[in-house]
Amino acid sequence: MPMIRLTEPQSMGELAMITSLLEGSGIAYIVQNEHISSLYPGLPILNSSVLVEEGDQPRAEVLLSRLRLAVRDVSLSP
Repeated sequence: MPMIRLTEPQSMGELAMITSLLEGSGIAYIVQNEHISSLYPGLPILNSSVLVEEGDQPRAEVLLSRLRLAVRDVSLSP
């Protein structure tokens, strides 16, 4: 099955959270440019990309949206 881009994490920490979430949910993934992006942080052309199988994309998108919602909720709390 073809792999498609799920997201481009903005930091190594975000990448670690995303890959941990995918692994814990049994979703296969590939990270492109994982090590290059850590050598040259801040260069958008070298950002890493997380790819998932096309059939897993809907489930992965839901998991990712829940992760981002949880992060947003924590940052908005007083």
